[in-house]
Amino acid sequence: MARPANAVTLILVLAGKGSDAIVAGGLAAFAAFSAAEHLGKVGVGAGMIPITPTAAFPSPFLSATWIPGFLNRASHRLVNAVLWRAFRRRTNAARVLFGLPPRDTVWSDVPMLYGVSRHLLPRPDDWPASVDLSGQWLMPTPEWNPPPALMRFLAEGDKPIYIGFGSMAGFDRSRMFDALVKGLAGRRALISPGWSGVDATGLPENFFVIGDTPHDWLFPRVAAVIHHGGSGTSHSAARAGVPSIVVPFAGDQFFWAERLRLVGVAPAPVDGRRPTGVAFARALNLVAAPSIRARAEALGTAMRAERGVANATDSLEHILAVRRSSPR
Repeated sequence: MARPANAVTLILVLAGKGSDAIVAGGLAAFAAFSAAEHLGKVGVGAGMIPITPTAAFPSPFLSATWIPGFLNRASHRLVNAVLWRAFRRRTNAARVLFGLPPRDTVWSDVPMLYGVSRHLLPRPDDWPASVDLSGQWLMPTPEWNPPPALMRFLAEGDKPIYIGFGSMAGFDRSRMFDALVKGLAGRRALISPGWSGVDATGLPENFFVIGDTPHDWLFPRVAAVIHHGGSGTSHSAARAGVPSIVVPFAGDQFFWAERLRLVGVAPAPVDGRRPTGVAFARALNLVAAPSIRARAEALGTAMRAERGVANATDSLEHILAVRRSSPR
């Protein structure tokens, strides 16, 4: 929460008057749940990363290789408690200003909506009924006209490989792109520099540099997606029906890399700290296999049939209906 917690809570209190519920995600949820309590409304969490404790998998913010299965549920509680500890003092200071008692522990009983596909992450059996995986949340696609040069490149040969690391920065750019050039070995590639600050002027001719391009338009037109493993990009690549090669750097990216591997549409991830041309070449050969491509196409068909936003809306209406019918 960039603003002071009391200011965020005040904004949410003012915005939430007259509403049935306050839905919020990320660290703003601490202020949102307090605002909902102050107003007597329903507070609902929302996000793209599953943080509800479960025995089915460890916290996405911890490496699965470090956590034995019997500690999966505890790992979620640990991460949630650490986040709460970091913001508890400011959250409680805001609560006092709004006449609410301070809290000792993080919220554990609020309904949660996740913009996550059940085809990519099966819903755990031990989650409460008020926690839902609705499928990827997508904004309506605005009218977008691709640059003529991009259309010419796409038409000139086989489907290219897409490369994009989103907002990732701080990695060894020279080493990464040297490894990519060697691994691609002349294969056609589209590269989106994003926020990485990559100087693409020295790349060979088989690379075509693109600007901001809608994933739902672009990904069905490529042979594979090399990306950092963020929840949104992982879902968009899978939804497009194409394999992924994941280069995770931090946070939940390792979790999504493993989910893509487990459903059979990505090989083991490439080490983002020590990438090599051999690693990328091996991964590219694997994702070209007919079996992986068939699994990717089947997964994409299933995910495109999901109604992510509509499902989340239905779940929210159900949460409100249950709350209205519950005795006070």
